Amino acid sequence: MTFNRVHLIRQVDLFTLRLFLTAVEEQQIGRAAIRENIAASTATKRIQDLEEIAGIELLERTPKGVMATPAGEVLARHIRAIFGSLDDMRAEIAAFTEGVRGEVTVASARSIIAPFLARELADFSRDFPGVDLVIRELENADIVQAVAQGEADVGVFAVARDLDLGGVETADYRTDRLVAVVPRTHALSARSSVSFEDLMPENLIAVGAMSAAFAAAAKRLGQEYKPKFSVRSTGVAISLVQAGFGVTVQPECLLGMELFDSVAAVDLTEPWAKRVILIATARGRTPSPAARALIKHLQGTPPPASEGLAGD
Repeated sequence: MTFNRVHLIRQVDLFTLRLFLTAVEEQQIGRAAIRENIAASTATKRIQDLEEIAGIELLERTPKGVMATPAGEVLARHIRAIFGSLDDMRAEIAAFTEGVRGEVTVASARSIIAPFLARELADFSRDFPGVDLVIRELENADIVQAVAQGEADVGVFAVARDLDLGGVETADYRTDRLVAVVPRTHALSARSSVSFEDLMPENLIAVGAMSAAFAAAAKRLGQEYKPKFSVRSTGVAISLVQAGFGVTVQPECLLGMELFDSVAAVDLTEPWAKRVILIATARGRTPSPAARALIKHLQGTPPPASEGLAGD
């Protein structure tokens, strides 16, 4: 027998394909018939007809049941893809008749959620009440991994050195910048800009993943970064700066105006001080209508006015 593609397309219905896939999963035609609510004899006849139309044996019969032949495994894989596409089609068409609905898991970091995403996600929820948002706060590298592994539908992250983007597709979101935060009475507060080399002699306070960026920047200068303080939040880092324990580097968007009585923000003249923020989705997987609506909303939202948040 030889595979006959034309006969397969013209004569096989979706129910028969579903029945075949169920038989592969159940490893018994009888159990597949029960699951699909048809007579066992009818199920057997449908699968036999499918094999005849395909022109190749798809199931190997044994005393204990059935198992897919190599050709049957190929067919089962493509049937799963067909039904996955049909589910996507149903969801997209339903968006026209029912409005956008569904659940979207968003992964991002605090330094992006606090100044940008929280407000924009709230606006999206008001515009799309049928979409349930699940928000996960993760470290920057974990955001990309969560999206690539299907644990999050949309990730919003800052581009970083050595961050593996092989498993995701990216789209532009926005940019902001990192600045040096120093006590108002510090000598560096009078400067219009500073370099990382200028900060190295100071007690440089890192927040979370920023330690790796500091270590890499120090290594490029032939030095070693040995932090005395390593903290988990911008609020704690700035409180230490206010108390005179050192200096820190933070996204400018996180600095509220009320802080500038006690600290100064100084431009950082480093290429990595420009923070590029991207939106990530899983490579090779079409986002749901709800996820696409969210991405469109995020990309169409103008940057907020110059106001920030400090604290946890």
